[in-house]
Amino acid sequence: MTTAFYEHLQQELQAIREAGLYKSERIITTPQGSLVHTADGRDVINLCANNYLGLSSHPAVIEAAHEALRTHGYGLSSVRFICGTQDLHKTLEQRLAKFLGTEDTILYAAAFDANGGLFEPLLGEQDAIISDELNHASIIDGIRLCKAKRFRYKHNDLADLERCLEEAKAAGARFTLVFTDGVFSMDGTIAQLDKIREICDRYGALLGIDECHASGFLGKTGRGTHEYRNVFGKIDIITGTLGKALGGASGGFTTGKREVIELLRQRSRPYLFSNTVAPSIVGASIAVLDLLEASTELRDKLEADTAYFREAIQAAGFEIKPGTHPIVPIMVYDAVSAQKLSARLLELGVYAVGFFFPVVPKGQARIRVQVSAGHSREQLEKAVAVFAQAGRDVGLIKG
Repeated sequence: MTTAFYEHLQQELQAIREAGLYKSERIITTPQGSLVHTADGRDVINLCANNYLGLSSHPAVIEAAHEALRTHGYGLSSVRFICGTQDLHKTLEQRLAKFLGTEDTILYAAAFDANGGLFEPLLGEQDAIISDELNHASIIDGIRLCKAKRFRYKHNDLADLERCLEEAKAAGARFTLVFTDGVFSMDGTIAQLDKIREICDRYGALLGIDECHASGFLGKTGRGTHEYRNVFGKIDIITGTLGKALGGASGGFTTGKREVIELLRQRSRPYLFSNTVAPSIVGASIAVLDLLEASTELRDKLEADTAYFREAIQAAGFEIKPGTHPIVPIMVYDAVSAQKLSARLLELGVYAVGFFFPVVPKGQARIRVQVSAGHSREQLEKAVAVFAQAGRDVGLIKG
């Protein structure tokens, strides 16, 4: 047995550590929530989960999961087209389509699979895909699997998007799909969907969006970026997740025109070759939609608390990316400094993780805070105070 390969991996790992880029997993021993208990015995305010609406431990959601477990079992041991489709799956697909203003929906084991299995079945060598340069890794990987011509425009730059559309047209593309994150996960930037839709219409292009950081809370009734930008019902393809605001477990989906979804059921490889989403997750997700369709209370609270936190953290001396989204990037720029700040925050009772290359570009390290409707105002006030102390302790802010 050769040892050279393993020695190479050890050197790679050591280089990551020496560069201050090594990512460690912190273990929690409680359900997800605004306050979590860590394996080393501390209760800490959790500011880094995608639990936007605080539903991952909501009693009604947990009870629905238990009920689905009792009535529909633990798992299907199968893919959908063999014997892995239950009535619950069809109900959730129909409910998601109604909630998001589309005709039909297909479920995936993960949101990464929804993007990974999207492009290749729908587009070929005669076609073109145009992607924002900061799109999520799952979109990038999905596009790589497709034989369509690829174009990339500068982040949120509509003039550069038009340049790509002109190039795709000049290349003789049969069909062109523009695809963007609805909300960009590292910065909290909300895509200019209304303007992008208008541009796509002028060029006869399709428009698709990834709504993982929007579905459930963005827009007046939480339908997502397309509601927020007043183009609800005017997006061709939407991908999303059940693993963030919509319950926080796992699972993804693609929703759109009936013909799109039908073809994905026939040809999308992650759907055809992955086990069905577990019944407990499906049942709980239906309960989440019940809650969101009944009231906007949670998304309203999240909106107000986000505005408070953004103002308060800046007053404490930190620089953040501008915006209104509950993703609040607190800019540190240096990876080692981000690690030190994150470690000091944890010592003081706030759980917030540093992000650095390759998750974000080099020189753009940050602490990404994510506000949740589950946070109390008292918890957010304490978190701001802890940030201020930690920032002083590691030399990032004066005072």
